[in-house]
Amino acid sequence: MLFTLPEYHHNTHHPLVTISLWASLAWWLVALVLVLSYPSTAAVWRHSKILRLIFGILTIIPFFWGMLALRVWHYDVNHYSGALWLLYVMILVWGADSGAYMFGKLFGKHKLAPKVSPGKTWQGFLGGLLTAGIISWGYGAWANLDVTSSTLFICSVVAALASVLGDLTESMFKREAGIKDSGHLIPGHGGILDRIDSLTAAVPVFACLLLLVFRTI
Repeated sequence: MLFTLPEYHHNTHHPLVTISLWASLAWWLVALVLVLSYPSTAAVWRHSKILRLIFGILTIIPFFWGMLALRVWHYDVNHYSGALWLLYVMILVWGADSGAYMFGKLFGKHKLAPKVSPGKTWQGFLGGLLTAGIISWGYGAWANLDVTSSTLFICSVVAALASVLGDLTESMFKREAGIKDSGHLIPGHGGILDRIDSLTAAVPVFACLLLLVFRTI
């Protein structure tokens, strides 16, 4: 995919990037419908190799372009400004996930999506969003990201929502496949996909909102 870009390309508004990011936004809206309606809608894609392949492509490829788009943010002015953005999304997702875990353990009573992931609760979900809001405020004040606080907050909260959706979507796919872990490459972990499932949704959604919807670049 990198070879398809012009040499020394630092402009995120390239058709390959923008189309992928818009496609990702559409795909995760579709994924939301699939998760909310599971297992009734699973009959539509359960036995379709083409649909499952499309799901995989729309998950992985925009994730790559989203990381690239954030990394080249103002690259001509400062080679490291994009690194701060990419680091921010990762801290946001990991922080929201940790906040959801702690709030869920302490206060969790009502199941968020019992048919897909019985361990998640509404209390944990709201705790994750609260943590994302705090991270947005703190990182924005510390890193001087050259964007308004309201824009950063909106993008951050939506990205945190997308991260939960990415986790639930992968859980749905694993449940449909009848497996607990997506792999055994990393000892003690549930597979590579379990480590990046939230990021595959949060990164392209955040990049699409920041760069294409709010046009902050």
